[in-house]
Amino acid sequence: MSFDVSADAYQRFMGRFSEPLAARFADLAGVRPGQRALDVGCGPGALTAELVERLGADAVSAVDPSPPFAAAVAERLPGVEVSVAAAERLPFPDGAFDAVLAQLVVHFMADPVAGLREMGRVTRPGGVVAACVWDHGGGRGPLTSFWHAVRELDPAAPDESGLAGVGEGQLARLFDQAGLAGAEATTLTVRARSATFEQWWQPFTLGVGPAGDYVAGLDATRRARLRERCRELLPLPPFALTARAWAARGVA
Repeated sequence: MSFDVSADAYQRFMGRFSEPLAARFADLAGVRPGQRALDVGCGPGALTAELVERLGADAVSAVDPSPPFAAAVAERLPGVEVSVAAAERLPFPDGAFDAVLAQLVVHFMADPVAGLREMGRVTRPGGVVAACVWDHGGGRGPLTSFWHAVRELDPAAPDESGLAGVGEGQLARLFDQAGLAGAEATTLTVRARSATFEQWWQPFTLGVGPAGDYVAGLDATRRARLRERCRELLPLPPFALTARAWAARGVA
């Protein structure tokens, strides 16, 4: 899958959902003034910006394995300590943060258990480790209509329903395996509006993530067929889509 894309491309693809999700996720984690927080897999900075709003830039650090994303966050949010790093190898000492959060990241980690374990390592004893992932397994994520259309036209195509943590109860089990026992599991729900079908469809052509990879691999005829099937499955515009994320909160 590809996240070697511009921050703008990712923002257009997922920002309409990830930005409202960030506020709900920070509430779940109990982020409050006086804390020091880390955003793991920060992407273009939806959650990082929410953390800065609550804590101030000098109290927030962010990491992402994508250099373009890390550079975009550093430019967008001066004063934030931004590093290029994977979740499985965080460049911080033990117990450096009061809260360590990963929004829409765990299911893309090379080793989710190792990544969550690292998140716990850099959290102070008694601090919070939190993560959320879209409900791709239950068919309530923001890409449900897209993948439904794909499977109708190409039943053998892989989708995102088999990724780590995207099914009910899976994220809490990953927390347990990472030594973050007793994690509290819940769901977070957001809505995003599209004024036109093209506003909804065009971001899928930008090559972002598994969905973007799939579209990029289609010839013109198959892409047009998929586009029209998506149009048939969606409400008439303007429309709003609801997306649900699984979330878990543990204590280091």
